Amino acid sequence: MFSQRMWAAGCSRGVGLRLGTVPHSALKRLAQTTSAFQYVKPFTTQPMKPAESQRILAEQRKLRPVAPHLAIYRMQINYFNSPFNRITGSVLSGAFYCFGAAYLVSPLFGWHLDTATIAAAFGSMPVAAKVAAKFAMAFPFTFHGINGVGHLVWDTGTGFARKQIVSRGWTILGLSVASAVYLAVWV
Repeated sequence: MFSQRMWAAGCSRGVGLRLGTVPHSALKRLAQTTSAFQYVKPFTTQPMKPAESQRILAEQRKLRPVAPHLAIYRMQINYFNSPFNRITGSVLSGAFYCFGAAYLVSPLFGWHLDTATIAAAFGSMPVAAKVAAKFAMAFPFTFHGINGVGHLVWDTGTGFARKQIVSRGWTILGLSVASAVYLAVWV
């Protein structure tokens, strides 16, 4: 419709034509006959309360099709590695900043967060608790670091085939668990 209006407006003004070659009345007649074919759908508006407009909107939304969600796809390892990489990064940085802030303000509040007290408290724990605490601290660090290396490999533009992505995900998870167990048990 817009192109028809532009063509009719151009014809009525004689745009693109030498004005002396076509009579102006013929151009007006042509523009009027062209605009007669345009269809304008009349509509009316009426005042409406916000609650009524919300009800109508809710009814319209019920008729919309529902988009597919993640539940229809077969879950693969990369569905878990990507958000877990972000979670481990947030946990690591949050723990670092919280402990650093607590360590700095501990003398003001009389807390004993000095190195000797922390080492003595950790030394008095049972062996299973020590290994569990070390694993809980080592796994997010190793997973985030190894997954970061995997992202650097992706930045080179390689490893985007489906089998490579799946094997990369399981390799990252296996290396993370193995290195976290090593750090928890033998270090």
